[in-house]
Amino acid sequence: MAELGIAGVSKAFAGQPVLDAVDLTVAAGRLVALLGRSGSGKTTLLRLICGFERADAGCIAIDGQVVSNAAMLVPPERRRIGYVAQEGALFPHLTVAGNVLFGLPRAARRSRQGVAELLDLVGLPSAYAERWPHELSGGEQQRVALARALAPAPRLVLLDEPFSSLDAALRVETREAVAAALRRARATALLVTHDQAEALSLGDEVAVLRRGRIVQVAAPQRLYRQPADADLAQFVGEAVLLAGQAAAGEAHCALGTLKLAAGMPEGKVEIMVRPEQLSLIRPPAAGQAVGHVERVMFYGPAARVALRLRAGGGVGLVARLPGHLAPPEGAEVGIAVTGEVAAFATGAGMDAAA
Repeated sequence: MAELGIAGVSKAFAGQPVLDAVDLTVAAGRLVALLGRSGSGKTTLLRLICGFERADAGCIAIDGQVVSNAAMLVPPERRRIGYVAQEGALFPHLTVAGNVLFGLPRAARRSRQGVAELLDLVGLPSAYAERWPHELSGGEQQRVALARALAPAPRLVLLDEPFSSLDAALRVETREAVAAALRRARATALLVTHDQAEALSLGDEVAVLRRGRIVQVAAPQRLYRQPADADLAQFVGEAVLLAGQAAAGEAHCALGTLKLAAGMPEGKVEIMVRPEQLSLIRPPAAGQAVGHVERVMFYGPAARVALRLRAGGGVGLVARLPGHLAPPEGAEVGIAVTGEVAAFATGAGMDAAA
């Protein structure tokens, strides 16, 4: 296990800034998910950590050893980094065992020692050692790629959108297996992804990269419940944003008086309510905000309900409910909010934080 330290790292291509003074720490034995939209600089940061590119400024250290700064650059092969690409990138002319052992010294490859243990680590039976890549499913190929990355006992494992090519069901199964394998190996890992659910479900912490800057690093629950600004609230999951006033731990808006989470600003604010916090009541109770159900999207176990408030300027809302609780379209429902809400000082959106 080794700590990854990134301090003040900047990078530009043809004069166009891609990364701007990025600071990030991945503690030994932890998995951090680096989350960002396409073009945010995720891949560039990964390439700098690997040593495929050189930073214009800043320092990168692995296990306390500087591998990149203004004065020096350790080549990729000397950094002891395990890398898992988007599609596994297995060698088609090698068996599973051959792929797993590829990065080891020749004597270790000949002895084939440790193949069964590595396959077991990633949740595959030892009999898979003699299979060829084309005989594996996409998820199995990704597990073999992880076993190959772990075989040389790297100081750090980097995963570059490793589940993006898999279908939805296989993606969930594979990422759970990969996360379990990394925990069992006690590996230090950085997962790069644009998928919010993936980042929140896998990361011990999630770092959000936006326009080349880290805008928030937090545990998944804190990031989701108390994002740094309104733009981030809408990027990490779905959010209902309402104008309101905040004072003395309460927020007043078109949905009534809501309880604020600790540390929220006061005065004129945007109030964030997650769709799953909205409860819909039929018939509406006295004093409740009332909404008109415009559309119900049924997904089996869950439903997404689009509503419009009767008061407060006809604000549109979205509620997420268990499927069996979804009201019919056209119904009038009372709206209640459960739990605490976050708030952002008006104007504290993307430009203010970026």
